Amino acid sequence: MKCLRCGYCCKRLWVPIVDDPALGPVEDNIITHEGLGTPCKHLRGSTPGKYLCAVHDEPWYAETPCAAYDQVGRMDGPCRIGVRELKGA
Repeated sequence: MKCLRCGYCCKRLWVPIVDDPALGPVEDNIITHEGLGTPCKHLRGSTPGKYLCAVHDEPWYAETPCAAYDQVGRMDGPCRIGVRELKGA
């Protein structure tokens, strides 16, 4: 799935995240991002379609629930939620 950087997942989904990026995903460094429209503390930017994740390039990112997020459909296709969000539907 190709992320379209719309911000939906980073603002609206409940997910455990790494609190302090310098410590990585260790037991006492995992907090809950509640979603509910509040941006994840690692979300950067202010424009849908151009958001960035401040921890995406960390060597441990692949171990996070965010990295495991996927959808039904083509593996190389655009995120269906992102398409919908960017169209303003």
